[in-house]
Amino acid sequence: MVGLGSRGETGVTPEAQEALGRARTVYGYKLYLDQALPFVSKEAELSPSGMTAETLRAKEALSQAMSGRVCAMVSGGDAGVYAMAGVVFEVAAELALPLGTGDGELKITVVPGTPALCAGAAALGAPLTHDFCCVSLSDRLTEWSLIEKRLENASLADFVIVIYNPKSRGRDWQLGAAKDILLKNLSPATPVGLAFRCGREGEGSRIVTLGTLNPDDADMQTLVIVGNSTTFVYRGAMITPRGYIRKYGSPDAA
Repeated sequence: MVGLGSRGETGVTPEAQEALGRARTVYGYKLYLDQALPFVSKEAELSPSGMTAETLRAKEALSQAMSGRVCAMVSGGDAGVYAMAGVVFEVAAELALPLGTGDGELKITVVPGTPALCAGAAALGAPLTHDFCCVSLSDRLTEWSLIEKRLENASLADFVIVIYNPKSRGRDWQLGAAKDILLKNLSPATPVGLAFRCGREGEGSRIVTLGTLNPDDADMQTLVIVGNSTTFVYRGAMITPRGYIRKYGSPDAA
């Protein structure tokens, strides 16, 4: 399991590059295979697949690995954050495969990468300096009623909320619904950051308020960060204070 990071080729860590170079079969979405290609051996086989084929892809990779072939499953960002690491381990458990490091056992290694939330936060300033949570708006695998509950509770707890998968061609209403839920407990003036296509062509960011957030401005390659009650904007930077100045005073007061 190899996380490719969120900064294009420049975000692929040396550890990930080394793992890709050793692999003899590399699995993943075509978008991520293209990103991994500069680090993959010329002798390696590429096995692209699309959405909804995750469990089949994991089963094939595990089967190949059990036969002794070195395989890599690539994911954007971090392989363990809304990505393929969990699927691979789930399928291995479902098939009762012998995981471990001994003879005849299957070794699964997760190579971390910079997740989208870190790349998006860096583009916006420092919105994640205090407690935050992540919520995906995709209801393909999670019931919308549960997503609603998580958004409601997160806003009541005054978390900064990182929203993954805000919108796609087949899901165009969830971000608007999420906005309505959050406005029940949050001020319309709450800063909201949108980070677009981090590390890819067309990348950019924008800071608006919860009240003025236009769901049409987001797509599946957008990360949305909703501030908490202390988040503020200064000269184009979205900032969530940890509390140092409140506790220790302003440096001008020293």
